[in-house]
Amino acid sequence: MLLIPKRSAPNWMICFLGNPGNQYVRTRHNAGWIACSLLEEERPIHTTRLKFHAFTDIAAFGGDSVLFLRPQTYMNLSGDAVQPAAAFYRIPPERIIVIHDDIALPPGKLRIKRGGSDGGHNGIKSITQKLGTQDYPRIKIGVGSPPHPDYDVVDWVIGRLSDTEYREIREAASRAVAAAEEIISHGIDSAMNRFNH
Repeated sequence: MLLIPKRSAPNWMICFLGNPGNQYVRTRHNAGWIACSLLEEERPIHTTRLKFHAFTDIAAFGGDSVLFLRPQTYMNLSGDAVQPAAAFYRIPPERIIVIHDDIALPPGKLRIKRGGSDGGHNGIKSITQKLGTQDYPRIKIGVGSPPHPDYDVVDWVIGRLSDTEYREIREAASRAVAAAEEIISHGIDSAMNRFNH
């Protein structure tokens, strides 16, 4: 009988936030999914297994075993995917890295944070509620703020990116993947020193 080696249980999770559906593919809110797509282009990682209301994979990354999670719950319910996955694999909050869009940062800007408030981001709000803590690392990809104060924020974040914005956000998303790897391999202080400019 051929014994297939079991993949080692993950010690980390990287969660890429976004919305499912073709209408959201190149929108600001899907910056996290853009990062996931870039990762899958470069590494033998494929988030195709549906589990925990998310597409998932487990693979070696940054010298450790990592669960990659792409929630299929829609942004506002992201915690419904993150919490059961974290509970199942006993991954503590400080080892859950969330990659997401941020309207407070200019397009293409990257910012790593140890935790803190949700800043009005509904995906982060959901994860914080479900985990019962706001102390988990985030990698924010800047998508820019609405052009004027009266502009509806929801319309802005689900609005499609221009070609220029898309290039800027893809470049930042690539750096976000590298930052996540740095957090896992050398710690968040090292990642913040390298990527928070």
